[in-house]
Amino acid sequence: MSDNPTRTAEGRVWLITGTSAGFGRAIAEAALEAGDTVIATARKPEALDDLAAAYPGRAVPVQLDVTDPARVKAVVAEAVLWFGRVDVLVNNAGRGHLGAVEETTDGELRSLMDLHVFGPANLIRAALPHMRARRSGAIVQLSSMGGRMSFPGVGAYSATKFALEGMSAALAAEVRPHGIDVLVVEPSAFRTSFAGGAQSESAPIDAYEETVGPFRSTFPTTDGKQPGDPAKAAKAILAALDAERVPFRLALGDTAVDAIRADLQAQTEELAAWEHVSRAMNFDA
Repeated sequence: MSDNPTRTAEGRVWLITGTSAGFGRAIAEAALEAGDTVIATARKPEALDDLAAAYPGRAVPVQLDVTDPARVKAVVAEAVLWFGRVDVLVNNAGRGHLGAVEETTDGELRSLMDLHVFGPANLIRAALPHMRARRSGAIVQLSSMGGRMSFPGVGAYSATKFALEGMSAALAAEVRPHGIDVLVVEPSAFRTSFAGGAQSESAPIDAYEETVGPFRSTFPTTDGKQPGDPAKAAKAILAALDAERVPFRLALGDTAVDAIRADLQAQTEELAAWEHVSRAMNFDA
């Protein structure tokens, strides 16, 4: 923690990744409207010039590619040097990927893991010592309903979000005694750029046309038609962080709630159906 910050922060200090559009932009705007200070990061920070002009001194655009570990450390160090603290870290930067598991190359999977798992892990490692020193803070992980279940065509994407959620579950228990909250956000379809080109795609294999083909062809057509409002999602995230008891998981959108509930029920039923086998594993007396 910096004892002599070089800038004065109003409200909480947020460090948000991927703020040029989508959820990142919406969360930044909501935090700024609430009177807070936002270090808004993006690979191309010039996309944030309008935000900086609208909130001079409180919206601070910063260049960051979260897959660059050295730059991650530098940005967190700069934030602490400037304002003395980071109150809320939001790991939002991300993209989608379309492709069957067999279609997805090693490079494609590793690239997605770098962005959705290793990037957030590096940011967490950089920010936590300062949060622990102050015994306060919050870490927001932008996951997805695809972090709780999966379906044909999004295996690689879900793999990264499952990993992020597994890491976050342990993290939440580890940092709670230090006064730090962890919030995992699980949206369904929201009107962001996610379906409009903010995803990569594997080369198709004919064998998966029946299972993956329909999603591959219809997903891009949903762009601009998704039911979810990112501004409402951002306000919900702020409200969750202000709750007396911050939830660990926050599902957002009708589809997310319905799908997660159905998946949990199916898991419970399958566990019960095979419980007699699962419990018969001990050595005979």
